[in-house]
Amino acid sequence: MTWTEFKTGKARAENAMSLKEKIDIERLPQHVAIIMDGNGRWAKKQGKHRIFGHQSGVQSVREAAESAAELGISYLTLYAFSTENWNRPKIEVNALMSLLLQTINDEIVTLNKNNIRLNAIGDLQSLPKRNRDRLLKAIEETSGNDRMTLTLALSYSSRWEIIEAARKLAVEIANGQCKPEEVDQECIEKLLTTYNMPDPELLIRTSGEYRISNFMLWQIAYAELYFTPKFWPDFRKEDLYEAILNFQCRERRFGKISEQLNKK
Repeated sequence: MTWTEFKTGKARAENAMSLKEKIDIERLPQHVAIIMDGNGRWAKKQGKHRIFGHQSGVQSVREAAESAAELGISYLTLYAFSTENWNRPKIEVNALMSLLLQTINDEIVTLNKNNIRLNAIGDLQSLPKRNRDRLLKAIEETSGNDRMTLTLALSYSSRWEIIEAARKLAVEIANGQCKPEEVDQECIEKLLTTYNMPDPELLIRTSGEYRISNFMLWQIAYAELYFTPKFWPDFRKEDLYEAILNFQCRERRFGKISEQLNKK
């Protein structure tokens, strides 16, 4: 490590600590979701292949998970691979699947050490069998942890999820388990892949793009959106702290007006 790198790292750590101290622990979002974007563009700026960007993004995953758990956030969901990502060049898809397998194998000890439970949502049957089997095994191996739930959205898209829920609901109606006039929000929510977790209160997207990219469209109906120009491989603890501080400065009205919220 060079002296410049040492000073930069030290300054970053001090900044992160300063930001962390400003966070109101009593007003944390219970569930934070992140669209991890910009790996390929980050690698291109380094003169590297896109795959190098995905590999470098693993450190950001580690920092986000550790810092969220340290703060006391109960749920962290990361958009790791969308259904549309299958359309990318085969060499990149294969590399991503290999990286997923390697990361799970490398991080399982850390997850258990930090009492973090692993979870996954998406069309897991579309994953290569080797990846799916290892993922399910890791989920089982961490099932007893209760400090935080880390969910990976893999081969996931919100439209896919909603269509799957609609199909299941149609079967229930056809079987007489539910009447059309009885269908309500709860009927649909219990059929979503996220039925066992609260909706995200804060959605973060990296890389400077201002779109949702088919991610948890039902669940983020009232989420606060936070966009940062940083590419995902550059996302560190202080960036998560900044997003949470921004969240805590907002007034969440849920269709009401300020006077109603402030009424004693």
